[in-house]
Amino acid sequence: MKNYKLKDYIPFEELEKELLADPEVRAIVDELQPEYDLICQMIDKRLEKKMSQKDLADKIGTKQSAISRLESGDANPSFKFLKKVAKAFDAKLVIQFK
Repeated sequence: MKNYKLKDYIPFEELEKELLADPEVRAIVDELQPEYDLICQMIDKRLEKKMSQKDLADKIGTKQSAISRLESGDANPSFKFLKKVAKAFDAKLVIQFK
C-alpha cells in the first residue's frame, strides 16, 4: 500500500471546481440537486427538532431504516410520505415548479 503524503492530495474545492467544469458531471449534479436539497432540508429540520431517525420514524408510523434510506438518497418517497414528514416537523410541505 502506498504511503500518501498531504502534498499528494488535491483540496476539495479545487477538485470540485475541476469536476464541475466537465459538462457531463455538471449535468448530473444539476439533475440531482433538488433531491440533495430536499434531503439536506429534512436532516436539518430533524436535527433542529432534536429528533433521532427513530423518533421521526415513530412519529410518522414507519421504521428507522426507512428514514435512513430517505436521508441517504436510497429511497423515492411518495408525496403522502413527505406530507407525513412535514407534519411531524410541524412544517408545511411546499413543492413548486420554476
